[in-house]
Amino acid sequence: MPRPVWLAKYISEGGRVMARKDALLRLHQRLVAQRDDLRKKLASDSSLGTEYGAGTSDLGDVANDDAEREVNTQLASLESRELAKIERAILAIREGRYGKCEACGKSIPIARLQALPYTSCCINCQREQELAGESDAFDADWESAYDYQARQHDQELTLSDIQMEP
Repeated sequence: MPRPVWLAKYISEGGRVMARKDALLRLHQRLVAQRDDLRKKLASDSSLGTEYGAGTSDLGDVANDDAEREVNTQLASLESRELAKIERAILAIREGRYGKCEACGKSIPIARLQALPYTSCCINCQREQELAGESDAFDADWESAYDYQARQHDQELTLSDIQMEP
């Protein structure tokens, strides 16, 4: 009885297809774990947002709270975008599209998927997108957050900073 075409390919590649499928299964498990961790972290972070500056009247504390809130907002935004990419990758696995470059259609090497499991492009297409300014990479406004913190730091005074008249 002749072997099915897909089975012949599987056998002829000496287990290579199976190894890729095993790697994709492990990546799926890793993505699900990352998704669950990020969901918990984002839920935890959103509940902490109301605690800043509660009942304090010290301007220094308020300024520090504002700076910390700005940094935490940037982190939450970054984590939210990462979560969306992870959920998109999990959906691609379910639909059988995972591991294929969305730009050129070629298989993304397992090493790249292990390094960045929610990637949707091979390294060459990603590089081309970045050079063309089309990258989906998230540019957090860290400079703005740092500048804000520096401005707030400039406004902080202690009693020793204030010169008293004789």
